[in-house]
Amino acid sequence: MRDAMAAAPVGDDQFGEDPTVNQLQERVAALLGKEAALWMPTGTMANQVALRVLTRPGDAVIISRGAHLMWHEMGGAGANAGVQLIEVGTGGLFAPGDVAAARVAPGHIATPPTTLVAVENTHNRGGGVVFPAEHAAQVCAVARAGGMASFLDGARLWNASAATDAPVADLAAPFDLVSVALSKGLGAPGGSLLAGPRDVIARAVRYRRMSGGAMRQVGIFAAAGLYALDHHMHRLAEDHANAYLIAERLSQSSAIAIDLGTVQTNIVIFHLAPNAPDADTMIAGAATRDILAFTFGPRTVRLVTHMDVSREQCTGAAETLVAFAEGRETARPAVAADAG
Repeated sequence: MRDAMAAAPVGDDQFGEDPTVNQLQERVAALLGKEAALWMPTGTMANQVALRVLTRPGDAVIISRGAHLMWHEMGGAGANAGVQLIEVGTGGLFAPGDVAAARVAPGHIATPPTTLVAVENTHNRGGGVVFPAEHAAQVCAVARAGGMASFLDGARLWNASAATDAPVADLAAPFDLVSVALSKGLGAPGGSLLAGPRDVIARAVRYRRMSGGAMRQVGIFAAAGLYALDHHMHRLAEDHANAYLIAERLSQSSAIAIDLGTVQTNIVIFHLAPNAPDADTMIAGAATRDILAFTFGPRTVRLVTHMDVSREQCTGAAETLVAFAEGRETARPAVAADAG
């Protein structure tokens, strides 16, 4: 991948003159079955730009409970787009009926109109669960009938495709606008894309620049993305298998609670029993064993498998985490530097 980046022909992407970026945009648009795509530095920027082009300040947006748009974008939806987020459903999923119940039609005397429905697939805080394709199609149909636009936060859409054997174009088809990331399961150092109708993507160019995302010779990032699409898509199932391997071992411990039904892709979220260490203590201790994790709450931990960890490392990590949770393992003390 680094060789591909070094060899990439580049130009000024602000003027649409970077040939490698243009190639990536055309390829991703075709993969997603959309007219056009636009490169973004990050998935958060892609999501924020999507809000800008699909809503107006003061609108309401229906999202899944625990969605990235609300929990992990530093309040950007309100600060940048000026919209109100309405959480529905549970565990990262919601039904068409939830959309119909939450929608407020334009013209209400006191309540903001609901103009957008956003689906996250796979769902991060839901544990990497896949949003069922049939539900997505029904949700978008309800949105369309109610005069609402639809947006797919597909940062991990590649994982949803790998888990269901459904082409990404089929998963993206019901939505007006779709974002995908290259820097997660595909292993690129950065970059996301926003894809949709050509006129909407043309408007997104303005908001990308307003967000500080207009860059120069970013073909080096685009080259990494193209390499990832060529070489890393087929191996996503390995990450899913490794995640389930970890989850199965964790589920055998009385100090850990985990719903194996949510471990559908490459994310593992588990909860620590009252007699186990808290999440911060466990993560700090695990880091001394070169196991990196993330807290999702005082007693909740998230793990993500990826291309840089092997099955053997995942097996070892699971055993170590169980030992920490059960109090059979403690953090290694820091080694003092030699004062000479």
